[in-house]
Amino acid sequence: MRLRSLGIALAATAALIALPATHPPAVAAETPLSQGRTATASSEENAGTAAAKGVDGDTGTRWSSAATDDQWFQVDLGVTATVSQVVLNWEAAYGKDYKVQISKDGGTWTDLKSVTGSDGGVDTLDVSGQGRYVRMLGVHRATQWGYSLWEFQVFGSTGGTQSACGTANAAQGRPATASTTENAGTPASAAFDGDTGTRWSSQAADPQWLRVDLGSIQDLCRIDLNWEAAYGKDFQLQASADGQTWSTLKSVTGASGGTASYDVSGTGRYVRVYGTARGTGYGYSLWEVAVHTGTTGVPPVQGGGDLGPNVIVVDPSTPNLQQKFDDVFKQQESSQFGTGRYQFLLKPGTYNGINAQIGFYTSISGLGMNPDDTQINGDVTVDAGWFNGNATQNFWRSAENLAIRPSNGTDRWAVAQAAPFRRIHVQGGLNLAPNGYGWASGGYIADSKIDGTVGPYSQQQWYTRDSSVGGWTNGVWNMTFSGVQGAPATNFDSGPYTTLDNTPVSREKPFLYLDGSAYKVFVPAKRTNARGVSWPANAGTSLPLDQFYVVRPGATAATINQALAQGLNLLFTPGVYHLDRTIDVTRANTVVLGLGLATLVPDNGVDAMHVADVDGVRLAGFLIDAGSTNSDTLLRIGEPGSSADHSANPTTMQDVFVRIGGAGPGLATNSVVVNSNNVVIDHTWLWRADHGSGVGWNTNRADYGLRVNGNDVLATGLFVEHFNKYDVYWSGERGRTIFFQNEKAYDAPNAAAVTHDGIVGYAAYKVADSVTTHEAWGLGSYCNYTADPTIVQAHGFQVPTGPGIRMHDLLVISLGGKGQYAHVVNSTGAPTSGTDTVPSKVTSFP
Repeated sequence: MRLRSLGIALAATAALIALPATHPPAVAAETPLSQGRTATASSEENAGTAAAKGVDGDTGTRWSSAATDDQWFQVDLGVTATVSQVVLNWEAAYGKDYKVQISKDGGTWTDLKSVTGSDGGVDTLDVSGQGRYVRMLGVHRATQWGYSLWEFQVFGSTGGTQSACGTANAAQGRPATASTTENAGTPASAAFDGDTGTRWSSQAADPQWLRVDLGSIQDLCRIDLNWEAAYGKDFQLQASADGQTWSTLKSVTGASGGTASYDVSGTGRYVRVYGTARGTGYGYSLWEVAVHTGTTGVPPVQGGGDLGPNVIVVDPSTPNLQQKFDDVFKQQESSQFGTGRYQFLLKPGTYNGINAQIGFYTSISGLGMNPDDTQINGDVTVDAGWFNGNATQNFWRSAENLAIRPSNGTDRWAVAQAAPFRRIHVQGGLNLAPNGYGWASGGYIADSKIDGTVGPYSQQQWYTRDSSVGGWTNGVWNMTFSGVQGAPATNFDSGPYTTLDNTPVSREKPFLYLDGSAYKVFVPAKRTNARGVSWPANAGTSLPLDQFYVVRPGATAATINQALAQGLNLLFTPGVYHLDRTIDVTRANTVVLGLGLATLVPDNGVDAMHVADVDGVRLAGFLIDAGSTNSDTLLRIGEPGSSADHSANPTTMQDVFVRIGGAGPGLATNSVVVNSNNVVIDHTWLWRADHGSGVGWNTNRADYGLRVNGNDVLATGLFVEHFNKYDVYWSGERGRTIFFQNEKAYDAPNAAAVTHDGIVGYAAYKVADSVTTHEAWGLGSYCNYTADPTIVQAHGFQVPTGPGIRMHDLLVISLGGKGQYAHVVNSTGAPTSGTDTVPSKVTSFP
């Protein structure tokens, strides 16, 4: 797991705090506001030293961090409190220099106390401040170990901010599930239908549970249970933000059934009754469960605000502008797995003599409504000098909404995956190869106009959508176009081109722009059968920034979910965000937009993000980096079994990237699962790392890249690589893919490790046997079995046969003879052979 580098140092003049040896008796008897509350941390040394151990009231358990200086420990008090004292009971691995900080929203922090030269033991700090979140921010450790706290105690008062509990039943009529049901006449839903004559009952076994989905995160204050004769003797009332990680609101033992009400305090979207011991020989049976909500007195999350320290806003008169670009590039040029994240925003105007070199995790965008509003007479450049002229690892960067008049007539954009070039007007030519024409492995252009010729040269594959080009010179293996004016004609039988006149469904990525002096986000409208750029017509809507929670580093998942529950959209500023719970997007038309490759890291095995089965959610411009504990699904769009028709207003996923490993061990069973219908996946790179740290067949195990269960899903620009099983598994009907790029996992230890159902090798792109209608164009799969070059993969593509299955322009390639393919699709297509890197093709199947 990568750690967030906060980069905060104490001022040289910080005073040494007097540290009493013991906690004053006057407050020792008080229960800390922090005890039993939700705690999170930048890292945890191991599963036995979790953050929760630091606030459990037990001085025999502890939290401890990884062994680096920049670490933090944070507690959510649940309500806004007036904090008067913080007590840190250090284990032997203590913090020598640290800060204690407070925040109202988990995003903006205020120093309560700076400590230098602590000698460990018990530090009792008298402080004064108001907020909901309190944290210890480590600056320097005293030992070679991490930071370790037996207890982190926050004292003060809440000032009566808890409001009265509501009388309405927030659970009535909401979706319900249960561990079991006794029979069809006692379903889970019967306990939430408001009818005391119907009931849920379980099978006669322990444990059993009943849960309800409230639809959004709520402040929970009371739960009423109306038991039938088969009651629970011992049970817990629990809450969860994501339906996976549960916190206990109340533990009940020795109950006697009947009707009972329990006051609780906590937040959650899901509430469940978890029975551990029955009161009778039957199961558990509830006539009704009522959930009451209120407000905790926590102020609402505010929309708008500044864009944080890593968004660099400039105009043509900005002093030393070239130096600003150069300084960021120097830092980011080779920082492939670093934590730096940067976004350049260029105000409308003309910029002369600029060469903006774009390194890792760096984005450059114009702030005009149209690309031509921001004119660069100069260059926006990606080259591969840092990697000896090899551009195959130029990932994670972007350019958007600019006009470029290249200084020598041709701009250079030599990138690999996850490096979109969107909404750009190149007033000249565009060279997609590195200086010296070294290796280059592919990329993506959309909604752009290139007046001159595009020269891919050494680029192995490329996808261009809804654009116009003055010409296209060549290509290596797989060059695919849809809706591109000036694109070359299809010649896949003898060349690299696959060309569709139009893109069936598209909607351009939301983008930030300036309306006068006010920031807004433009949300483009859906297009059907599009051809050429969407601008300057710009159909769509504008959203003011105050309708967005501007997420800055340090923000918690709880605050992010609170903002979503309030109806705010999300704008992630550049940074790395560790999540202790799943981000839940439940509202139709929510925009989740990242700047500077903002990165989400799910900790402790939670999923990173769930999107409900609703219309028109826009996900764009961020990276999900798997944590060191296995997540089931990093991004899930729609609940299992979703069935609604979203054809009029589909959810879109654009420039959303997933990484498992590379920056450290990462684990996830599924990267992306799409359950909703009509979703448009427009440019994604789902990557199980083949290099970096934390890389190995099981070290960064990830079975599936993309699983599509929804119907009528369209993928335009699909890059998926190196998964342990299927890279893409498509079981929804009427799916379509335009362009697919894939490499099989390099590190398969032997053929047995990838043999299933009598087949050697998992297909890169598998369409389930149950599917009757599916169509795809321009698909390539490469093998490079470096761990065992003798592996012969049965095929790159596996699909059912039938009149509704149509596959166009497929190829497989053995890279230098490191493994081979026996066929292209099913048992069709010539095998690859030898060490010559020559594709085997099928232009039409069946």
